[in-house]
Amino acid sequence: MAWLIITLASSAFRGLIHVSDKAVLHKYIRTPLSLILLIGVTDTVVGFVLFCFSGIPNETTFFANISAVASGAFIAFAVILLQRVLYTQEVSRTVPITQCSPIFAALLALFILNESISIIQWAGIVIAVLGSILISLKLDIHTSKTFLHKSFYSLIFSAILFGAANVMGKLAVEELPILYTQGLRNVTFGLILVCFAFRSGAITDVKDLINKRSPALILIMINQFFTAQVGSILLLWALSLGPASLVTTVSAASILFTFIYSIGITKVWAGVLGEDTSNESILIKLLSTVFIVAGISAIST
Repeated sequence: MAWLIITLASSAFRGLIHVSDKAVLHKYIRTPLSLILLIGVTDTVVGFVLFCFSGIPNETTFFANISAVASGAFIAFAVILLQRVLYTQEVSRTVPITQCSPIFAALLALFILNESISIIQWAGIVIAVLGSILISLKLDIHTSKTFLHKSFYSLIFSAILFGAANVMGKLAVEELPILYTQGLRNVTFGLILVCFAFRSGAITDVKDLINKRSPALILIMINQFFTAQVGSILLLWALSLGPASLVTTVSAASILFTFIYSIGITKVWAGVLGEDTSNESILIKLLSTVFIVAGISAIST
């Protein structure tokens, strides 16, 4: 069960990524495209560096390489959707919905990797979906009615892409070295983000950050050169050792780390993440987290 420990370690790092990104989005930049552009540039650089360390394998198949590229592309589009929502929504309401990706990973693994799904696992899927819906509900104090936030649908699609990325990553690391796979994913991921975010507004914003020597640059560099890479490499390592559906399920533990980090940070530095820290809000988030974790835990049985 080494993959379990490795996946939990990956979750701890990836949970920190979301909190750091939200701090940058909330405090330092004017458009989500600015962060996407910075992430794209740094990950492209990291991807080529990983190629230098890993080298190109002597024997690889076209399918394995395409799987790695597809994994990076899926992550890129998922991150684009996620970052745009993070710009306006609370991190502990946003990230848990994307952690429904094990649901879609399990479905894809059923057809692509021939991994079976039991009745208990299907029950877990229903519970996890209920949890993701609950955390997206808001109470309108003027009408005393709840409504599903429009960002929910973007986040669900993001979750589908994250799930597909893990399944394709599993196919890639069955044949390719982990560092080479991560390099391919990073270059693909980075170039897509750069192409998407290379707009005049984002470029001007990034130049201002550089000229002002903004603390945001330090956060982004630490996040993308260290935290994100360690989290991603650990996840690929876990995928190479364990079944995609189970690894993806356990990786959703990053939601717990995100919840703990975001609540702890906002208690010390109020307003840094733009989080609602009222008792009612925390209770809803905690209840939703329990639902989602219970559901995805059932998937792994």
